[in-house]
Amino acid sequence: MVTIRSERPVDVIARETLLDTAYGPARFTKTSERLREGRRPAEQLSFVAIEGGRVIGTVRLWHVWAGAARAALLLGPLAVHPDCRNRGIGSKLVRRALAAARRLGHGAVLLVGDAPFYGRFGFSADKTGALWMPGRYEVDRLLALELEPGALDGARGLIVAAGELAPKPDLSALVTAVDDGHRDVMPRAA
Repeated sequence: MVTIRSERPVDVIARETLLDTAYGPARFTKTSERLREGRRPAEQLSFVAIEGGRVIGTVRLWHVWAGAARAALLLGPLAVHPDCRNRGIGSKLVRRALAAARRLGHGAVLLVGDAPFYGRFGFSADKTGALWMPGRYEVDRLLALELEPGALDGARGLIVAAGELAPKPDLSALVTAVDDGHRDVMPRAA
């Protein structure tokens, strides 16, 4: 049985492994990644699919500005383990994320993705014609969903990252710990 729940800190390694499996190193080259890197996802808007105690799916939402004055969320990446695809898990993750975003009062969600897949949730390119991403992307794959009617009316310009910055590791503390003989705080090479 598949359970969709909020992501927990204990899920991070499994989530990253899943994303590596689903997308490979190319995931770090995507324009959408430029909007996520160095940021925390929107609070209460990261979800995982669990089956048999393992993470088999993930989706997260991120704060962005859709042009100069329109707050929005960016959905992605959405991933389902290759062994678990075509079972509706990705759809369940998207529905859960959108319902939570709506419940929390967010007005719109953007993404770069497959229009036939995301169209079933109401995403389209109708409101993205005057928006652009910071880098290379396929214009017809820039999609939006208004959770609140009119949330993207007049949205025009560059989509930019917003939201809280992710904390940076305290490297001096790690170096000090190693110098003091506490080598167990450093990751071991594989």
